Amino acid sequence: MLDANRLRVLVEIAHAGSITGAAERLSFTAPAVSQQLAKLERELGCALVERGRGGARLTPAGRVLLDHGERVLGELRAAEAAVRAVQGEAPRRLSLGAFASAGKVLVPRALAEFGRAHPHVRLALSDVEPPDGYGLVTSGELDLLITHSYPGVPLPATTGLHRERLLVDPLLLVLPEGHPAAGTRPRLADLADEEWICGAPGISNRTALDSAARAEGVRLDVAYETRDYEVSLALIRAGVGVGLIPRSILRAASPGGWTAQPPGGDRPAREIYAVHRRRPYPPVPAMVAVLRTAAERVNG
Repeated sequence: MLDANRLRVLVEIAHAGSITGAAERLSFTAPAVSQQLAKLERELGCALVERGRGGARLTPAGRVLLDHGERVLGELRAAEAAVRAVQGEAPRRLSLGAFASAGKVLVPRALAEFGRAHPHVRLALSDVEPPDGYGLVTSGELDLLITHSYPGVPLPATTGLHRERLLVDPLLLVLPEGHPAAGTRPRLADLADEEWICGAPGISNRTALDSAARAEGVRLDVAYETRDYEVSLALIRAGVGVGLIPRSILRAASPGGWTAQPPGGDRPAREIYAVHRRRPYPPVPAMVAVLRTAAERVNG
């Protein structure tokens, strides 16, 4: 039978992306992590991790074992929490992961409200950019994940997890103040000669923009690449380009220097989700309820 502690070593290597990173997360030395990995590989008779200059990458066998290892660790953590609950011990910690813009417009008030209602629960928040984070919930490292999906970007599988949509967040066309197209509801094809501001290839908002442009039969020139919407707005205010930005970001931004409107044609939107285990840690449903209320305020 495989050793659960060695399984955890493999999971931490996968999550950290390197032997050194896993050692830091486990408070081990790097040689100790390598030794535990070597024992696990000998037990299974195959390589699980490929080491390179860019870090550690799982082999096909390692990826298969990772899926099982995350579930095993999650069940062990859930078992410990269940036993503590039977003994009358109240939950003491709730760990959340959220992407950057949710951390600005959705999470702060929710954390404050939850903290007032549940002062005995210590809250922890980590930056987790989609599509990452699902494995962290499966393994129990995160109790709750706040993630998103953009048009053209498939959602990850939810094996063993529950995913609930919190918010539909329309992507608005944002133009510099005084732009000739302001108020005219142009399609993306009408703005094919503009310089666009968006994330780099592979970033979700870039995939959504490229997908929408292809649907209109055009290719847009992304001259300024940034995944930070505050930087995008600053560039638009300066008059150097245009972009698609979620409505929730615009509502939290300082007014002036830009105008926003739905693009002509299809109306793209990102969707924001809460993800947790199907049998969640006791404080999770209460936090999800608070997040639903926060999302209603953002949408209102």
